[in-house]
Amino acid sequence: MARSSSGIVAGLTAAAIAAVGFLGYQASATAPAHPPQAAAQEPAPAASPAAAGKQDPAKPVAVPEGSGTGVRVVYSVGQKRVWLVGDAAQQQLKTFVVVPSTVHPKPGTYLVGSRSGSVTGSDGVPIEHVVRFATQEGVAVGFSARVDGSTPEPDPNKKTGGIRMSRADGDAMWAFATISSKVVVVP
Repeated sequence: MARSSSGIVAGLTAAAIAAVGFLGYQASATAPAHPPQAAAQEPAPAASPAAAGKQDPAKPVAVPEGSGTGVRVVYSVGQKRVWLVGDAAQQQLKTFVVVPSTVHPKPGTYLVGSRSGSVTGSDGVPIEHVVRFATQEGVAVGFSARVDGSTPEPDPNKKTGGIRMSRADGDAMWAFATISSKVVVVP
């Protein structure tokens, strides 16, 4: 009997190793060939001529007060902007404008719960580097970039949770915001 038990254990061990290998392969198939590094802070261009008068593009946009401390993603719904903050000294690794979804997360602190290398968005458009952190009104909310690189305004008649950004900014978000990373939403 001991002989058959050891055969069962060996078989189960081999099956577990094969399953882990398969999942590793599946994960690597959806990951970028060379994971991007978060880029250094660079001034973002003004979103519109009206916004140009409010912010000098030569000056970095400060992380909003009340957005917490430590390593985190800060998303301001009102400013339509994201900050990737590297440490307690408020080191900004990058900041950029985004196009908000039609469903907005409530202000608060969230954790990245899931990520997908590439999927079809709720609006039917192929997207990449999806970083989900909240559910609001039954809709998953997260950051993503359209594969075609465009950032149009979402259809106001549809409930969508995709906060869209350029592909380069999506690469930076993907490299920065891993599972359980903190996301702070401010008004």
